[in-house]
Parts: sequence; C-alpha cells; structure tokens
Amino acid sequence: MKQQEPLESSFANQIAHVLTEALPYIRRFKGKTIVVKYGGNAMIDERLKNSFARDIVLLKLVGINPVVVHGGGPQIGSLLQRLGKTSEFVQGMRVTDAETMDVVEMVLGGLVNKEIVNLINRHGGAAVGLSGKDGDLIRARKILMELPPADKEQLQAEAPEIIDLGYVGEVASIDPAVVHMLVNSDFIPVVAPIGVGADGCSYNINADLVAGKMAEVLKAEKLILLTNTQGILGKDGALLTGLSLTEVDALIEDGTISGGMIPKVRCAMDALRGGVNSSHIIDGRIDHAVLLELFTDQGIGTLLLRR
Repeated sequence: MKQQEPLESSFANQIAHVLTEALPYIRRFKGKTIVVKYGGNAMIDERLKNSFARDIVLLKLVGINPVVVHGGGPQIGSLLQRLGKTSEFVQGMRVTDAETMDVVEMVLGGLVNKEIVNLINRHGGAAVGLSGKDGDLIRARKILMELPPADKEQLQAEAPEIIDLGYVGEVASIDPAVVHMLVNSDFIPVVAPIGVGADGCSYNINADLVAGKMAEVLKAEKLILLTNTQGILGKDGALLTGLSLTEVDALIEDGTISGGMIPKVRCAMDALRGGVNSSHIIDGRIDHAVLLELFTDQGIGTLLLRR
C-alpha cells in the first residue's frame, strides 16, 4: 500500500485560494460564450500549445462555451519559403495571389486547424475544425489598400495609390448557424479565418478581425486576443488595464498606443461597440494565460470595457 505524502500547509492553502478565487468567475461566466483569438508564440512553443489546449478544455468542462479563431502567418510564410515563393507585405498585409491563396487554405484550413483540433481533443475536449467556407460561415469582401503620396506637398494634389493585395479580404458578414449548432452540441468550434467573396473565391482575412466580428455576432461575453506582448503599456512601460473606449482613443491620439498594436486595439474596441461586454489583450507567452485572465482577480493583461 502506497503512502501519500502530506501536502505542505502553505502549498495546500495556495491551491485552495486559487480554487476559491476562481469560483465566482466560473459562476458568472457559466453558459456564456467567449471567443479566443489564438496566435503568436502560443501556437509555436510546445509547452504553451498544451497549456492553451488545457485551458480551452477546462472552460468547456465548467460550462463556458469557448470559440477559437486562429491565425497562422508564420506557418504560411515557412511553407511559402520552402516552396521557393517570396512573401510580399504592404503595411503588414500579405500580398496574396492565387498560388499563395492555395497555400493559405492548405495551411490555415488544413495543417494548423487540424493540429489545434487534435491538441484540444488529446486533452479531453471535443473540438471541430471549421473554415469560414463551411456552412457559409464567413462572407468576405475584397480589400484594396490606399497609399497616400509620400510627399506631403503632393498629398492634396494627387490621389492615393490603390494597391490590389489579391485574395485578401475583410469580413462582410458572418452566419453563425454552424457555430451555434456545434456549441449547443457540446463541441468546441475552431475556426480558420478564410472567407468566401461574392465572386465565389476564397479570401484570407486577418484573424483578429474575424475573432472580433465572431464575438459580436455570437453576442459573446468576452473577446480574448492572445499576443506576444503583455498588453497595452503606458509611456512608463507599466501595464494598463480597465480602460474605457474613451481612454483608449486618448492613448492612440497621444501616441501611447502605436504601430501594430493599433489595429489589434481597434478590433477589440469594435467588438465592444458591437455589444461584447469586455475585450482582453493578453500575453500568450505565459502558461495558462486564458485561465489567469478569466479566473483571477488581478488578471495578466489589458482589460477593455464598454463604458
């Protein structure tokens, strides 16, 4: 007969504290939908991948309905490179010709999507992979990029340059019927950000945009965006949280929020304006980032509130 070592008192108290702290949040979010955009290091590091999968499974087991929307830019770039095709970007957006779009569909709708589904299922979940093409889920609208003249003196004299990015789109509409069906049947939907245009062609859509619109259409309680940063940082480098839409607008205006964080923040703000109760920008490089943000008083990232 094997004797069990007694738990050290301080460690036992710590475990009990964590569980009791999580209880009111579990009760509050039970039955609610939470949309999680999965990307960055959390999709590459093996430890973080398993941590994320366990978080998603636990959410479902305690009665919360997670919907995962994933990216896959690095994986697309890696395969294109192996195929000898150079990736071209305009303001951070990948120029996508027909050949590149074939690779995007193969990577996002196939390799990456099925890996995430398999990972969640291995940890005890019941995930189902979807492309935006399944069940007419995501309708896309082609994007044309406008670049103003470089010379400020010519800004008013010359029209902006229009750049065709190819098969790059934005969300025109989302029909959530297939997602509702899966959620109500106790499955976890995992969505690849590919949509179909009015022309019947496939379009690559930014995963943050898809996650934000998905949260809006599903009337989600929360939108969570996993990133490779702590969240929104002040000019002194300190993490900012509990921000209102007005406060975020001011931080963009004074340059505190800049660069690649601006489109991510705007996506989170649009979701709030569309009816989502709160948006979170969190550091996906931390183990169990989703659970720590949802079920602890302090959280680990930036909370944006609709107020």
